[in-house]
Parts: sequence; structure tokens; C-alpha cells
Amino acid sequence: MSSPKVIFGFHAVGVRIKTAPQSVIEVLFDASRRDARMKQFMARAQEAGVRLIEADGLRLAKLAGSHGHQGVAARVNPVAQIHSLDELLESLEAAGTVPLLLVLDGVTDPHNLGACLRVADGAGAHAVIAPKDHAAGINATVAKVASGAAETVPYFMVTNLARTMGELQERNIWCVGTSDDAPGTIYQTDLKRPVALVLGAEGDGMRQLTRKRCDELVSIPMAGAVESLNVSVASGVCLYEALRQRTAVVKAG
Repeated sequence: MSSPKVIFGFHAVGVRIKTAPQSVIEVLFDASRRDARMKQFMARAQEAGVRLIEADGLRLAKLAGSHGHQGVAARVNPVAQIHSLDELLESLEAAGTVPLLLVLDGVTDPHNLGACLRVADGAGAHAVIAPKDHAAGINATVAKVASGAAETVPYFMVTNLARTMGELQERNIWCVGTSDDAPGTIYQTDLKRPVALVLGAEGDGMRQLTRKRCDELVSIPMAGAVESLNVSVASGVCLYEALRQRTAVVKAG
């Protein structure tokens, strides 16, 4: 059994209480904070029957490793999750679900990763995939920025990203990479089929081998003075275009 970990912030702790209250060992809260948000949070925590402990800001900051705890932190046990990408893809296939995946190449900033996980959750992506090297792992900062999505979106760190993309292609999952110099745009490609959207870190973009592995390269139209978007914003543009296309098909059907 993995050892307990710490999560903090209203969203991250609130989602864990909502989705897996039995995994919450204890919730520490700043008793001096008596605003409406804290009162609502405390009511939900008490309703779920989790153990509540009063703490001051200093103790919370020490536990969370950050001053951005919002007056709430929790010690939690890991929840049972799908352990491999193959397991996830097989479960989607069995359910007749069309995969929507986000592949991140070289995203090392935990704030960017947290934001990408949050947008992936919002758009209904089934997983986020990243290489083990040159990528951020899940930590308390990622969980805080993700606002609970680190608990709900599977995050797979793979040894060889190009090889993993090849395995996705063997399962007929179309790998669509984003590139500023691509002739077509994200709005011109079919995202209703099984698809993995591949984005690189801002600045460097995708590595050459990752780029070569893509079935198709598309751009995000830029109408202003800046040349590119932050990776989490770009992820949102792409994932929500996929959601738009898929929703339109459902409505048309």
C-alpha cells in the first residue's frame, strides 16, 4: 500500500471528500477563517463524516509545503485507480467509448500540468500522457492548481513517448500534433474519431521524434501579436474543439 499524501486547497480536498471520502485520513482547517466558503466546505466535510482538526496557518503551510492552502489541507490514502494505459484503453473499448487523450511532451512546470489536468477533466478527456523524463510529476502544487482534476483524470508517465504513440496508432487512435507552421488548423481536422492531441511545452514545442510520430499536424489560429499560447490554454482550445465536434454529432444523431 502506498503511503499517505497531502492535498490542499478547497477544490482538491473538496473533490476527494466528494469522490472518495473513505480515503480521507483527516482534514486540517484554519479555524480563524469563518467566511461563507469555509462554512460551506465545513458543512460538506461534516456531512461526509471525515475527521476534522483545527490548525493555524503556519501548520497548514508546513504540511502543504505552500502558503496557497486557502486554510484547508488533508492527509489522504491513495485511491484505487486504473494502473496502466492499456487497462484504460481496453475499458474504453469494452464500453464502446471513443478515446480522447491529451499527450504532453516536455511540460515541466507543475502549474502548467495542473492547469492541463483541469482542462482535460472539464473537456472529458480520458487520460493525460507524458514522458517520465523531462516532465512534471503529480505533487501537491499540481493537485492544487488542478482543482481536483489530479484525482479524476488518469496521468500516465511512460518510458518512451514515441513508442507509446505508436501503440496508440496500432489501436487506431489518430495522433494530432500542434505546430505553429502546420498548414491546416485544429478546426479543420476530424476530432470525432479516436484521437490523441499532442502538445509540446511553450518555447521548445514537441521534440522532433514526437513530431515525426504524429499522424497529422495542425495549428491554432493566432489573430493577434503573440506567436503562441501557453500549453494549458492551447490544450483547452484543442480539447474543447474535440468536445464541440463530438457533442454536435450526438445532437445531430
